[in-house]
Amino acid sequence: MNNPVQQPVLRLPESAVPDGCRPWDGAQAAHWAGTLPPVWTLAHLRMRLVFVGTCFGVVVAFCLTTLADPKPFVAALLPLQILWLFRRPEVVRVSAPVLVVVLLMQRPGLPWVWSGPAVLLLVATWAAAAVRLHARGRQRERALAAAGGVTAAVPGAGRRLERGAFLIGLGGVLAVLGAVLVATSGLWRSADDRVAAVTVGCFVAGLGVTALVSGVLGRRRAAALGRAPAPVLRVLVRDDAAADTEVFAADDVGALRPLFTVSLLDMGDDEDDEDDDEGDVGEEELEALLKGLDTDVPGPLREAVLYGAPYDGAEVVVVSAVEEAGDPPLVERSTGPVRPLPEGTARRRIARGKAKAGREARRQAGYEERRAAAVLAAVRDGGGPARRWSAGWLDRITVVAVVLWGCYALAGESGAWRYVLGAGLGLLGVCLLPGHLAWRITADAAGLWFRRLGRSRHIAWDHIRVVECKGTELRADSCRAGFEEWSVSGPRWPWLERKFGLIHPYERVAAEIHAMWQDPALRPTAESDGPERGRGLWPLAVGIGVAWAVALALLP
Repeated sequence: MNNPVQQPVLRLPESAVPDGCRPWDGAQAAHWAGTLPPVWTLAHLRMRLVFVGTCFGVVVAFCLTTLADPKPFVAALLPLQILWLFRRPEVVRVSAPVLVVVLLMQRPGLPWVWSGPAVLLLVATWAAAAVRLHARGRQRERALAAAGGVTAAVPGAGRRLERGAFLIGLGGVLAVLGAVLVATSGLWRSADDRVAAVTVGCFVAGLGVTALVSGVLGRRRAAALGRAPAPVLRVLVRDDAAADTEVFAADDVGALRPLFTVSLLDMGDDEDDEDDDEGDVGEEELEALLKGLDTDVPGPLREAVLYGAPYDGAEVVVVSAVEEAGDPPLVERSTGPVRPLPEGTARRRIARGKAKAGREARRQAGYEERRAAAVLAAVRDGGGPARRWSAGWLDRITVVAVVLWGCYALAGESGAWRYVLGAGLGLLGVCLLPGHLAWRITADAAGLWFRRLGRSRHIAWDHIRVVECKGTELRADSCRAGFEEWSVSGPRWPWLERKFGLIHPYERVAAEIHAMWQDPALRPTAESDGPERGRGLWPLAVGIGVAWAVALALLP
């Protein structure tokens, strides 16, 4: 059996470790991981799958309103039940039995062909939530056993608590919006539109209640963590490519088995310190930080102390080592709940990371020769007049495909719903399509100019932070806080590029600009004028909006 590759571990000063704090070793961590709920409880789905599942539930709910005529609030609560199972099983424990009773009471007017499967779904979600909540208790017990009764005061317990504030505010807004939709449903002319308005209003209000419950629970658990000394464990942590923190057993120096992930925030980031001065942060430190945010490579392993018993949905505080010698340990608290990783999920996570790194290495090796050709073009055209890069055939094909999709989405719609959906799609088109259809980057002696809806925005050569083509996205950003990141996306098929030796247009643009950025001799020596940089895109946006409004009003 191969020995795990030991990674360098950043050491935590012993002064930051509470007296008697035990390491959470591999055996104890495996014992804790054995309490995780089974796969069928759907407790470990990633956020995009949660979103897909909720959207599927919404489609099913609207089909029910058309075919079975249930109460609108019942049709709205069924997809919310799926969301609650994924993210708030505490609610399912109460909502599932209530909905079962409501469906049975509707039985005379609701055929069994619809109410029967709905009842079975609710029973299944209640069982899954009950199993998951029971597993939480076992996880907490085993974490407490691993800590051996050792507790310590939580760092920063007296600071102002921001946990849950955003969700509580968002939930309040959504709840009010949903109530308004329900209250104004009588203004619609057709009965179908009134039922749809009530259903949508109940669903939006349900989303608001979900956010409120999440914010309140997170805030209560975070506050409870700081009221009394909390159990402590020594662990290893590292930042993953998604900016979350992975937690490992104290002896897992090969980072082979992440136990759980949690989103953390430096406690120093949310303090109201009037003496802070942004100028105190050196440009080198800022550049290093921003560069770290741009990479997909996980951070180094760090020794850490975990405050709080970890379980599914728990709140924790982490004190960890830092990269700079002599700096104080990093104190962070959770901004989201603990998310345990089952054995299979952890293996797939590690395998995906290795496979992604391998694919990226092979892709970069394949692009290197093609980028060299782009650099030669920059050398050949270096100096002299300003250079421009603009939208091409690939961008136009993308815009046409999006417009056709919008027309297809409206096909067959009638009544007020046609205009509500059409207005939403039109607003998205006005905001997004001009930038894809007529984007332009101009390089001159002063730097880069980017065409936007309003006036062109500028980055001086010395202020460029990144210019790269990453996947399907071409993006550029500045070290200056006042510049909003510029980006444009388009379709991409890497296997076609490898097979036929092609280079994506965005790759060529990024390679040429990067060459100019790194070598001043390749930059244009002339200044660009307004027509070269391109006027604002707002006239094009207005034209798209007017054309869409006319088509929405006149076409059948």
